[in-house]
Amino acid sequence: MEQQENQTLSSSIARNAIGLALFALVTAGVIGLVQVMSADRIATNIAEAQAKALYQITPKESVDNDLLNDVLPLTTAEAQKRFNLKLLGPIASDASVHFAKQNGELHTLILPAVAPDGYTTHISMLVGIKVDGTLAGVRIIEHRETPGLGDKVELKKSKWVLGFDGKSLTAPAADKWKVKKDGGEFDQFTGATITPRAVVNAVKKALHFYQQHKDALLAASAIADTAASADPSATEVTE
Repeated sequence: MEQQENQTLSSSIARNAIGLALFALVTAGVIGLVQVMSADRIATNIAEAQAKALYQITPKESVDNDLLNDVLPLTTAEAQKRFNLKLLGPIASDASVHFAKQNGELHTLILPAVAPDGYTTHISMLVGIKVDGTLAGVRIIEHRETPGLGDKVELKKSKWVLGFDGKSLTAPAADKWKVKKDGGEFDQFTGATITPRAVVNAVKKALHFYQQHKDALLAASAIADTAASADPSATEVTE
């Protein structure tokens, strides 16, 4: 009798173990599938936000070239040797400079930039710089800053980011490229200083990048224009 009970107990344990193993396998599969699907959706959202931001910085009526494809990739081996990419922060592996032109004339370059020192994590943005070195606009395309506080760097949450329009490395003066709490010209948010401080610093570095590599960037825009013209496909963006 005791032997039969032991066999029944062993069989029950075995069935439970198999059941748990199958449950764990299915759960792991579902989690993995969700992660893959989420990663794809996140990447799509970022791409859509970037496309929309490009045309916020340079309105469609001011551009007659293919803004999405008239680009200079920044993460190629050649670009890494040629440019001081550290000024742009830890940019994505597919990051590029976008060239905005009208009637064949380049008027604005839109640079990718990342502030590595946000309150929670990196803050990704696009920095539009006119050929004369003034800012055409700045847009945040990805962040995880605190809702109601740091997220005010988004245009849909506040107009703070519009404060960069028209600024340059000389206006304001170099020592004023800080938030007001640090003695600079730019506003911070009530209860949140780290986020705007990080964005201001990243934008300033992007301006330095343009200043340092202006000649090379302007020369590259002509090459990029030729390459884009050779591609018959054009991407249409709806805002």
